[in-house]
Amino acid sequence: MFSASGVNVPANRKIRLFQVDAFASRVFQGNPAAVCPLDAWLDDDTLQSIAEENNLSETAFFVANPNGFDLRWFTPKKEVDLCGHATLASAHVLFEHLGYTGSSITFATRSGELYVERQDDLLQMDFPASTPTPCETPEALEQGLGVRPIEVLAASDYVAVFDSEATVRAILPNHHFLAQLDLRGVIVTAQGTETDFVSRFFAPRFGVPEDPVTGSAHCALAPYWAGRLGKRLLTARQVSRRGGNLTCELQGDRVLLSGSAVTFMDAEITI
Repeated sequence: MFSASGVNVPANRKIRLFQVDAFASRVFQGNPAAVCPLDAWLDDDTLQSIAEENNLSETAFFVANPNGFDLRWFTPKKEVDLCGHATLASAHVLFEHLGYTGSSITFATRSGELYVERQDDLLQMDFPASTPTPCETPEALEQGLGVRPIEVLAASDYVAVFDSEATVRAILPNHHFLAQLDLRGVIVTAQGTETDFVSRFFAPRFGVPEDPVTGSAHCALAPYWAGRLGKRLLTARQVSRRGGNLTCELQGDRVLLSGSAVTFMDAEITI
């Protein structure tokens, strides 16, 4: 195209964008993720700018490869190594909107190969387990949560264990202190009243004050609660304001996470 001055100006590029509520059975529940299918990778600065513009906890981008799809995830501040709900959302987009006809999808990621299988109304994700180990309680963690956990462990995130679901629900985080933690974020968890366990997740250092439903956090929660409760198949609820339900199954060094997803928006962005 040409401007009024006759200077050649490149045409704007249009990219399809979906917003999907993951770990939800209807819109306005679960965790919203943006998903952008790409023909080829854009530069990292552009990917990060799109994620910042979306201002959701995660924006996922994928590009087809010979074995499936390369998948990357960006918070409004930076790229991350693993994201569950945006993986679920990406698989939902492929199955429901882009005509993917296989029964399972292989995603190549910074955390290795991840697999998503369609099972009736649910999508089951196959992720690496990340068993947390006991650690000292960082001062910033206790200051940030305002209550001392009965146990603290660490994997990719800190895992702060509390005495009851009510305690987890009542936490009012101070993000100034939580942003000082050296890991990605902090998971707070307790045994549930109607599910095997509940949790919440805070990652202000990554631009996510509280994530509504965090699939990747359950890579650490599933092995912890499987060991504590003596069962491999677990029901879980993340008790954020929006809330979301998951089923977790520990299989050796892998965790199977199952949930549903619904499309909120099918749009197009111009860059």
